[in-house]
Amino acid sequence: MDPIIVYVLFGTFFLLLLLGAPITASLGVSALAAFLYIGQNPATFVQIAFTSVGSFPLMALPAFILAGALMEAAGISRRLVDIAEAFAGPATGGLAAATVFACMFFGAISGSGPATTAAVGMLMIPAMVQRHYDRGYASAITASSGGLGVVIPPSIPMVIFGITGMGMTPPPEAVAAHGGFQTLSIPKLFIAGIFPGIVIAGCLLIMNYLLSRKHGYRGLTDHWSTEAIKKALRRGIWSILAPIIILGGIYSGVFTPTESAIVAIFYTLIVGIFIHKELKFRPAMKTLETTTWISGRVLLILFTATVFGRLLVEQRVPAYIASAMLDFTQNMYIIWALIIMFLLFVGMFMETLAAIMILTPVLLPIMYMLGADPVHVGIVVVCALAIGFQTPPLGENLFVASGIGGASIEEISYRALPFAAASIIALFIIAYVPQISLWLPGVMGY
Repeated sequence: MDPIIVYVLFGTFFLLLLLGAPITASLGVSALAAFLYIGQNPATFVQIAFTSVGSFPLMALPAFILAGALMEAAGISRRLVDIAEAFAGPATGGLAAATVFACMFFGAISGSGPATTAAVGMLMIPAMVQRHYDRGYASAITASSGGLGVVIPPSIPMVIFGITGMGMTPPPEAVAAHGGFQTLSIPKLFIAGIFPGIVIAGCLLIMNYLLSRKHGYRGLTDHWSTEAIKKALRRGIWSILAPIIILGGIYSGVFTPTESAIVAIFYTLIVGIFIHKELKFRPAMKTLETTTWISGRVLLILFTATVFGRLLVEQRVPAYIASAMLDFTQNMYIIWALIIMFLLFVGMFMETLAAIMILTPVLLPIMYMLGADPVHVGIVVVCALAIGFQTPPLGENLFVASGIGGASIEEISYRALPFAAASIIALFIIAYVPQISLWLPGVMGY
């Protein structure tokens, strides 16, 4: 490895970030500077970048974004919230618990943390404030639960991790030491994310119960009503079918993740126009605008981050880091702790998809050398970076919740600390118990 290339890559990258340049420009300029330093034709830069945005699995990205936006406009998300409220019933902090459940439901159709926070927060934050929840607490639990949108499948970050990691093969020395490795695929990542999402949600619910009991936040009703639950389920049956059709189609092999996103769009259009009759022309056009803006931003980052990651691999930077870390320790628990703390730090300052594209070529070789399953690695990476949605200064979910609830970023950040701690505990459990991620894919024949 040429150490100068590392200084050129990362030095230019961090310098531009400090000067306030967008992360896309920082990645692109630093990669181009490295190309010029090693004497490669800059045209190669464009070829690699163009190839990165032409893969078939990547077509799922704008389709899932559009499906999530359409479901909100079609009234599907509101009915999912009603179901969550009916099941929460008299539980202490029931409305906040319903927020966690609603984020799980909506995460199963959106794949985006900020989108989940916005869709659920528009309904739940005002409802919690009306029932005398502290405005900062209502916003904090919503922002923290919104991170489930990228853990519960389908997940846009998992799509990006799968695309980035599928082109990487285990080093020969790793194969010699640990035997063959499972192949990485997006459907497998989706299946593997179900139980980790439940673990994180469970920790959030426990923390919410403890805090709600302390602050005196009561349940929605005096007792559970079977009639209310039945009514919510009848009214929301088409909303419940949405994630069942999307995920069921993927796991049964009827269609690929990319095709499932298109199916979700057509399903939403049919339900919104002909069944719920709530999807109007102007809101539908607004969803196209939202999809274009989010997809364009992601693809620009992918365009430059792919070249950045390719340079890291070609210059054997990941192999050098893996060797240095393994010389320090080969204890899997210590390695996971170091990686998790690093990912939590990165998540505070860097956009999730960019972090995945930059760090995957570095982390996968390290974990291959330790015999870790790439699917398990992907789940831990996504879960760790999902916590970044609720931690300042970047914390996209905090800004979304603040805009909806009216509480200051500082207040929401303070109120979100216990939930961040609960999420971190869940993250260590997921990392240290691989079967939480790998059991279900194994049972389903993956």
